[in-house]
Amino acid sequence: MFSAIARIFRTPDLRRKIGFTLAIIAIYRFGSNVPAPFVHFPNVEQCLAENAGADGLLGLVNLFSGGALLQLSIFALGVMPYITATIITQLLRVVIPHFEALHKEGQAGQGKLTQYTRYLTIALALLQSTTLITVARSGQLFGNTDIAACQNLLTNDVWWAQLLIIMTMTAGTGLIMWFAELVTERGIGNGMSLLIFTSIAATFPSAMWLIWESRGFEVFLLVLAVGIVVMGLVVFVEQSQRRIPVQYAKRMVGRRTYGGTNTYIPIKVNMAGVIPVIFASSLLYIPMLVAQFNTPQDGSAPPAWVTWISTHFATGDQPFYMAVYFLLIIGFTYFYVAITFNPVEVADNMKKYGGFIPGIRAGRPTAEYLDYVLTRITLPGSLYLGLIALIPLVALATVGANQNFPFGGASILIIVGVGLETVKQIDAQLQQRHYEGLLR
Repeated sequence: MFSAIARIFRTPDLRRKIGFTLAIIAIYRFGSNVPAPFVHFPNVEQCLAENAGADGLLGLVNLFSGGALLQLSIFALGVMPYITATIITQLLRVVIPHFEALHKEGQAGQGKLTQYTRYLTIALALLQSTTLITVARSGQLFGNTDIAACQNLLTNDVWWAQLLIIMTMTAGTGLIMWFAELVTERGIGNGMSLLIFTSIAATFPSAMWLIWESRGFEVFLLVLAVGIVVMGLVVFVEQSQRRIPVQYAKRMVGRRTYGGTNTYIPIKVNMAGVIPVIFASSLLYIPMLVAQFNTPQDGSAPPAWVTWISTHFATGDQPFYMAVYFLLIIGFTYFYVAITFNPVEVADNMKKYGGFIPGIRAGRPTAEYLDYVLTRITLPGSLYLGLIALIPLVALATVGANQNFPFGGASILIIVGVGLETVKQIDAQLQQRHYEGLLR
């Protein structure tokens, strides 16, 4: 293992790529701690020290920004606008035929879809930064807190100052998008995934320190041991797949014979990745947001339905919240897998090139068989996602952690997924030059 790491740094091209990636990550983390103009940073630090609103409405976005959102930094929005734009573009392929046609056009069509994603990212960044500044100006960024500093987060709240903050944060999102593309082209791994990985990993020390302070060293060691076990299980499931054998018939083209090979279609247990967790978390924020807008400001008693929502959806340690969250993840897993994997399209492509599954007729029977296998394998995948997503909520109720508990939910899925993919790319680069990867 150590000799493989030494080979990485002895390879000039690979060393240059890793160095460039680390430099971009360092700039990204530096920008995440630089406050935007007209932000009263001492007041922001005081509110963060009081842990006010750490698990509030913007908790998920704050996780993906590495804590930059609640610091109102120039990179406050992080990668969330790009993630949202990418998901929207994928969903629009089902609704808009033009998007599906671009997806099938190859590299030129993919480039056009990427351009649409960039434009949508900037539009979403403009919308989200405006919402963020409006919430910060109203004193609700850290929730309903009585701390005076949390009510005065801006040094100047005139319209042109707010416009400058919005433009700065939107430009920061564009810069992050450019950083990610640079890493993808000139670095190692997928740029946007690595920036998400960096943002989440940056929250690990504070989350573990909070457990140490609140529950003691023994509980800290127990959580660390459980986290290592959970990480190992996540690696096992993420690498698990059902391989459907496919055979290609021999074809004569002139005097040459093509085909006759055996391959397989890999269907992962977790084909949806972390997307269902993000969908379910975002959807569960809507009832609390509606309740906040319908809470009387004059101190009078709120309506009964507002009280019920505040009781069951305010924090994630409520049993009703956990049950709804778990069921939403299962539903969104089936929904997203149905969108991203089309058995009819796969069966048609196999039939076009002379491929067939042994014992299954080509065409419609193959599509029905693939749909049958996909439906069965998605069930354990969705249950696995639901259980992993409940780990931070259980930690919130038992050991006093926040909802961004590092060893569960979206955090562990992204950390493991991006880590495995990056290690595979480094391993492939080593095998090209030394015929040996990281592991022999």
